[in-house]
Formats: sequence, structure tokens, C-alpha cells
Amino acid sequence: MYQNNIKAGISMKKVKLSKNNKLFLLFPIGIVLTALGSHNPDLIEKVYSNGIYKFISQPISKLTGLFPFSLGELLFISTIFFIILKLFVFVKRFIENPNQRKKTFFRFLRNVLAFISVLYFIFITIWGMNYHRQPFWEIANLGNTKSSVKDLENLCESLIKDGNRLRLLIHEDPNGVMYLPKGHDDILNRAYKGYRKISTTYPQFNGSYGKPKKVFISELMSYMGISGIFSPFTIEANINTTISSSMFPVTVCHEMAHQYGFAREDEANFIAYLASKSNPDADFQYSGTLLAIIHSMNVLYEYDNDKYWELSETYSDGVKRDLLDISEHWDKYEGIISRTSSKVNDTYLKANYQEDGVASYGRMVDLLLAYYKRTEIITQ
Repeated sequence: MYQNNIKAGISMKKVKLSKNNKLFLLFPIGIVLTALGSHNPDLIEKVYSNGIYKFISQPISKLTGLFPFSLGELLFISTIFFIILKLFVFVKRFIENPNQRKKTFFRFLRNVLAFISVLYFIFITIWGMNYHRQPFWEIANLGNTKSSVKDLENLCESLIKDGNRLRLLIHEDPNGVMYLPKGHDDILNRAYKGYRKISTTYPQFNGSYGKPKKVFISELMSYMGISGIFSPFTIEANINTTISSSMFPVTVCHEMAHQYGFAREDEANFIAYLASKSNPDADFQYSGTLLAIIHSMNVLYEYDNDKYWELSETYSDGVKRDLLDISEHWDKYEGIISRTSSKVNDTYLKANYQEDGVASYGRMVDLLLAYYKRTEIITQ
């Protein structure tokens, strides 16, 4: 009996090892799915983004939305502590058992690879395939035509005029900078209005998701140069509360765009503009317009420096103060952490087939130009 028990124990150990090894297969499966998805955007749009993803994401989002705090943030912090604990245990065993170091190392490596494989596969299946859906210009029937520098100038002029008008409706603090009189929670509660409005034109925004959430480690996010972050594992839109008030409403809308399955950053920016402008409240409209001004004027600076400075003189005093406040906020947190975070983000975007990396944010202006041309707001 004793001998049989030993054999049974060995057999069970082999079974467990076999099951653990199978987890490694999830990583190449995820890579294959990603590669196939990148070559079949129409299929991803129809079957995954408007089917599987919505079926999975909305129940998860409603469940996590029941909690007043960010489960994604808690998951992130817990994972960091878990990794540190596992590293500590590994180092301790490695030092204390010199005769078992090779076995200890390969066991640790096997567990790390299995952990990464599982996380990557979950990421791809729950949300990541959205990177390969149809481009938003195609979904929204905006066209993909090139625009002239004159078109860009007209866009900037129109946006600045709109921004100056909306700025008159905004609350100011004693320093003359936009502030939110009812706080961040009030913005989080009203953000859905813009998406409800644009869903009548774009059915891709139908459906209900959990309310965006404030992040406890907002200060750290600012040091990392991050305004908001989407948690694909909990389908939560997480917002940095230390950012300038003028950027808070549109940042909320940006992270909500990710909830609706739009993964590309440039498209999420444009969608955030649409949702903000469609919101009935002036603070959202102004915030979205200010984001569009910043992106459009940055591109104009590259193509026509003189026109950039000429148009920047037409900013109202309130707009100038808000832009200065935004700049001063990020200058305060500039450093090695933010530069490292930018490199990590750049690598992440390229890994998901966004070859331009962080430069892809600039393509928001192409969508703005196409949208404004279609609505005949700027001269064609």
C-alpha cells in the first residue's frame, strides 16, 4: 500500500505538471488570434466588437460598477505586491538551497511564463481584439481623404472660435482657471449623456457600462504622465483626479470610449470629442473643444509656424489661462518616471499593431478634419 501511494503521488505530480505546461499554449494562441484579427477587421467588427465583446464586457462592467472604488486599481496594486512576494520567496529559496538552485530557477521561470500566458490570453479575448476592428472613419462613414494645410487652418480657427464662446459659460476659480464647482463625482455622473446622444447616430455606442471611477493613486499617475487608464480585466474607466479641471470631462469620455470597445488612442480622443460636444452641459463641450484645439494647433505648428502663432493670439484670456494651467501641471510632474512610462506605452501600442506608437495620437486631427468637412463647418 505504501509503495502504491508513492506511485500515485508521482502520477498526480506528472498530471499537475502537464496541466501547468498547457497554460503556455495560451500565449501562442493569443498571438495567432491577434495576427488573424489584424488581417480581418470586418470580421472582428461584426463578430467580436459588436458581438462577443459586448456580450462579455457589459455584464462585467455592471458588476464591477457596483463597487464605489476601482477594482482595476486594486487588482493592479495586488498584482504588484503578489509579484514582489513571489520574487522574495524565489530569492530566499535560491539562497537557502544551493543544491536545488537550477530546479528552483526553472520552476520559478515556468510559473512566470504561465502567469504571463494566462494574463495575455485573457487580455486578448476580453478586450484586446478591439485593436483590430474597422477604423472609426470607416464605421462613421467619414471618408479617408487627405486635407490641405488651409483646411487645417480653417479647422483651428473654427475650434478656437467655439472654445472662446464656450469658455464664457465656464466657472472660474480665484486664479481665473476653470474649476468644477460640484467636484469630480458630478462629472462622472453626467458623462453618460454625451454617449447616449451620439448612440442615436452611431449604434456602436448603444449599451450600458459601469460609471467611470476616480483613482486613489492619481498622484503616481501624474508622475507617469497618465491622465486616465482603462482596466481591460474589469472593464473600468479610471480617471486621474489631479489633472486640470479643463481636461477632466474629456478625459472621462476618452476612457469611456475604451469601455465601448474602441482601443486605438487616436480614435478614443476623437470619440471623446464627439461625446463631449454632444453632452448638453457646457463644461463637457468646452473640455472636448479644448482637447481638439490642442491637438489641431500642435499639428498646425509643424506645418505653418507663423499661422500657429497668429491663431494662438486669438485665444480668449480664459482659454489662455486654462492652457497654461494644463502645461504647468505636467511640467510639475515631468521626470524620469514619465519618460519611462511613455516608452512603455509606446512599446505597448506597437505590440498591438499600432506601428506609429504614441505618435498615433496625432491622427485624431485627420478624424476632426473629416468630421468638420462632412458637417460643412469649415471651408472646403
